[in-house]
Amino acid sequence: MARWIGGKCRPISLRTPYPWRPRTFRSNAALEAIATAAEEKVRTVALYNYPSFSGAISALFAHLYHSRLNLPCLILPSSSVEPLRVEDFCVEGEGLDTCYLLDFIGPKGFASKLSQQAMCEVIAFDHRKPALTQIDCCGDPRVTFNVNLAKSSSAAVYEYFSNKLVGAANLLNSEDQVRLEKVLKYIEDADLRRWSLPEIKAFTIGLSEWRSKLNCITNPYMYEQGVRADGNSDLSDEIGKQLSLKSAKAGLRPIGAVICYNFRRKNLKMCLRSTDTATDTSEVAKAYGGGGCPSSSSFIIRMDEYNQWRS
Repeated sequence: MARWIGGKCRPISLRTPYPWRPRTFRSNAALEAIATAAEEKVRTVALYNYPSFSGAISALFAHLYHSRLNLPCLILPSSSVEPLRVEDFCVEGEGLDTCYLLDFIGPKGFASKLSQQAMCEVIAFDHRKPALTQIDCCGDPRVTFNVNLAKSSSAAVYEYFSNKLVGAANLLNSEDQVRLEKVLKYIEDADLRRWSLPEIKAFTIGLSEWRSKLNCITNPYMYEQGVRADGNSDLSDEIGKQLSLKSAKAGLRPIGAVICYNFRRKNLKMCLRSTDTATDTSEVAKAYGGGGCPSSSSFIIRMDEYNQWRS
């Protein structure tokens, strides 16, 4: 490895342990991952914006693309709190082929400096207006900025890697593709501050619980996990209100019911919500030993009681 010291890129041993420092995103684990990748001749790196969902799902697409082609790729989170530095990627006698910046372009000059010192192509994606002022027009043909204010970074990265796979393989199977493209539309709706899709608020509330799990270093199973609403009171409240509106439109009593499973107590909690001021949900809750106010109430119910209640 090499470190940038006093304006020069000086070599250090790949096995030299990094001094202890508080746990940050430029952590011992991240630096050790870079050192290991250098030893193993991994010449492609993808840095993604943390804790952005656009960044995390862009990292998923990079992971899928390189996995499909059996190509090694080091994927790391990057945070503006203490980001990885250009000198972290300076390897004695070696360079990189490609470095992707997913959902961020870094401070002005970062991409061109990375390209020059790591001797690689840099491809950056962002959708935020401030990114336009950070673009360094250095004329380096190895640096490409993909900044589109009308398209989320994750959508742009998805299209990029999908197009690179044409004729080789598919990034996703047909079933996953339909589901994931719908998720992309919701992420884009939130990223671009449109807030136009149905139940977008509930979607963003559900995702917010997972921000801390978007670090692939501390959570190596990040690409395999899903989201549950259990225990999320904000999400159950929003879903209940949406169900209340749908129930009213269907000509039924305007009450939405959301079931939450309590893992600690091993029981079910029925949450009732209504957006109709003339409807009292607590009447139903009290009949089952619960309570609350007219617009919001709840009660505990056993699984056998719940199955009977449904029928």
